[in-house]
Amino acid sequence: MHDVVIAGAGPVGLLLACELGLRGCSVLVLEREPDSGSPWRAAPLGMRGLSTVSVDVFHRRGVLDPLLDRGHADFGAEGPGRPRGAGHFAGIVLDPAHADLDALPFRLPSTTPEIVMTSLAAVEEVLSERAVKLGVEIRYGVTVSGITQDEETVVVSDGRHEYPARWAVGCDGGRSAVRRLAGFGFTGTEPDFTGYVMLAAVAEPEQLKPGFNLTPTGMYLQMPATGHIGMMDFDGGAFDRSQELTREHLQTVLRHVSGIGVTLTDVRLASSFTDRAKQATTYRRGRVLLAGDAAHIMSPLGGQGLNTGIGDAVNLGWKLAATVRGSAPEGLLDTYDRERRPVGALALDWTRAQVAIMRPDPHGQAIQAVVRELLATGAGTNHVIGRITGLSTRYDLGSEQPLVGRNAPRWRLEDGTHLGELMQDGRGVVLDFSADRRLAGPAAAWEHELRYVAGAAVDDLGAGAVLIRPDGVVAWAGERTPDLESFEQAVRQWFRSERENSSTA
Repeated sequence: MHDVVIAGAGPVGLLLACELGLRGCSVLVLEREPDSGSPWRAAPLGMRGLSTVSVDVFHRRGVLDPLLDRGHADFGAEGPGRPRGAGHFAGIVLDPAHADLDALPFRLPSTTPEIVMTSLAAVEEVLSERAVKLGVEIRYGVTVSGITQDEETVVVSDGRHEYPARWAVGCDGGRSAVRRLAGFGFTGTEPDFTGYVMLAAVAEPEQLKPGFNLTPTGMYLQMPATGHIGMMDFDGGAFDRSQELTREHLQTVLRHVSGIGVTLTDVRLASSFTDRAKQATTYRRGRVLLAGDAAHIMSPLGGQGLNTGIGDAVNLGWKLAATVRGSAPEGLLDTYDRERRPVGALALDWTRAQVAIMRPDPHGQAIQAVVRELLATGAGTNHVIGRITGLSTRYDLGSEQPLVGRNAPRWRLEDGTHLGELMQDGRGVVLDFSADRRLAGPAAAWEHELRYVAGAAVDDLGAGAVLIRPDGVVAWAGERTPDLESFEQAVRQWFRSERENSSTA
């Protein structure tokens, strides 16, 4: 019997498997596709942007460099000039000249990229290699068709074989079988548009503008160098998956949303999607949990889906591993739902807002004009960039200290050591910047779960010491003279010591 069975070998399922494997859990990943190869996951159709927080996740686990080696575009790393691009909001491209990256919450200069453009295929390749090295078993061509659970175990089945485990996690996409079979509620809003993505050739490509283009009848995106074309037709989602995507239909939609009589001469790949926005009413039912698109679906506007899923995986991973090992205090696993479901809800609203702005009606056009004015200001641009990067996300951990609950800044010690280099074993980290090193004693008592590092930082952001959870979130921050009692209390909130474990065994 495995500790955890994960349904879905996409980025979220594989990252979660790596997090669990890193902490010694036995993990089985079941994937319904027969293999990992798919043209939809490779560039250009599989291109996705990793936010700053997601980039930090990969850096802290030592898999960022292997990912960058497979080809990427990075934005905003330390160096001359401004980022070459700052993303978009509702198809309105942000002007990098308006961005003030130094004004983002607790941002520190770094040679690590702010945002990385990569492909799903590259992410999955890197994570699957990492997972296998950590002892994770991955089985392809397995379709989950049944789930049963009791107080001690959960059994996942495919109709022929049963896969018992202590826990099961559905990372199997927007049409999640795990979510349905385990009886999760799934609520939200219905679509306003049918979206299309295709690899196609246009007879008159020069007539279509490159990049994002909002029009009085919809939106289209053209990337001439790759043949990647995207479209949004505000038909209430009526066409999605309801009819065959013929060249004639796609050409009709392209002419409608662009207002230009162009001709599609060849369509190699095409698919449709909608802006349906729904979320699981809870992320846990007994011994079954959800993460990624299985927990929340939304339109791809703003690239929220993948990054939200990565946040789910890294938040759940260390909590579930601690629960499996018996080092978690009562209720730790329940904080996964409490912390991540509000983030998912915010992501859904973020995409809903963009759809409202893009509607080809007088109301949408009026809102769009106001938003364009706001995005022409530094404050407006920075607000959106804060969301795109993930740096504005903050968990409520019951502290008013402004660092607590946020993704840990990219601290660098004066000896050249970077925070990301200290977290590759999956443990939490104590950075003690104080002169008296008062935390050295208690930190040693928690060394199985914590790495203690003392030394001055290039910029300590006014903190004397910080406690950073395994997922990179600041759990506690002390003043120049850290308070020992408050530090130990913060530690106990997310794991028990070996001494406590032995006393309760």
